[in-house]
Amino acid sequence: MATIAPSRRVRRTPFTPGVEAAGVTGYTVYNHMLLPARFASPEEDYHHLKRHVQVWDVACERQVQITGPDARRLMDLISPRDLDKMAADQCFYIPVIGRDGGMLNDPVALQPRPGVWWISVADGDYWQYVLGVADAIGLDVDVSEPDVSPLGVQGPKADDLMVRVFGETIRDLRFFRHVTLPFDGHDLVIARSGYSKQGGFEIYVDDSAMGMPLWAALIAAGEDLGVRAGCPNLIERVEGGLLSYGNDMTRENTPFEAGLARFVNSPLDYIGKTALASRPAKRMIRAVTIEGEIPACDRLWQVFSDGRVVGQVTSAVWSPDFQTNVAIGMLEASHWDAGARIEVGTQDGMRHALVRDRFWI
Repeated sequence: MATIAPSRRVRRTPFTPGVEAAGVTGYTVYNHMLLPARFASPEEDYHHLKRHVQVWDVACERQVQITGPDARRLMDLISPRDLDKMAADQCFYIPVIGRDGGMLNDPVALQPRPGVWWISVADGDYWQYVLGVADAIGLDVDVSEPDVSPLGVQGPKADDLMVRVFGETIRDLRFFRHVTLPFDGHDLVIARSGYSKQGGFEIYVDDSAMGMPLWAALIAAGEDLGVRAGCPNLIERVEGGLLSYGNDMTRENTPFEAGLARFVNSPLDYIGKTALASRPAKRMIRAVTIEGEIPACDRLWQVFSDGRVVGQVTSAVWSPDFQTNVAIGMLEASHWDAGARIEVGTQDGMRHALVRDRFWI
């Protein structure tokens, strides 16, 4: 089996020792960092995530930190979402675009403290774009990547585990809100968020030296809850319709095509606003079920109707719980309505498929 060659360009994380001790069996690379991709099998990891609780090394969710007198002005320039509607303790999903209206990333923005912005980015060197905007117009800001490494706690027993480490007040934390709580004499920002539909938290560890003590505390506290190391799971992600930037949508797509129009509401003149207004959605993200056996979806699969290409499938996998192949597709307007019959061209041949009205969880 091929392995990832060690390199300073592919960084370990503060939690890598815990991941290795837990028996990680597969990695991918995300934002130039190791991201665990498998511990047991994809199906076993999936069942455990949906029934118990897992601790995830998601340090690869790097933060673009913006500080300085013009920090808010810079945020308004790069965000198509109205930041005036963002509460001080809120996490804001902001699909960011370039001057042509195409998506550059789909990060989460938050303010860990007044005057400090964190943009928690998906895979891609978005910090370079932010720095370029700031330098091009001479804004009085500092753009940096701080020593902040998120640690995820995901699964239906996540609240029970977090209470044991951070106290009962954690149960009161609302979805996509954050709070600062102490651990071992250090204050940590904790958000009720995460890259699964099972519920959970992300802990923003802002000192690498705290990584393994926190990891060890969570694993020890959850022994009777069946806690184990885990990672984002493809099956659960596709079931929940959680999009992957660079996979399900790219710079070729607008937020409208990715089904994210509700996050485009800024009244200000942000970068790409005029271009975006001239690009109505001609295709859209949709849930799809595919018949028969399918191979690994490690490439784009074209979608056909009457011999004509009408879209593409970007992610697809067998769902044990729903007993069908679940998929995410980007389909033209003529075929994006629920019930539309389509064909998907996999590397193993054509498969019949059906457009659904929603994702599964």
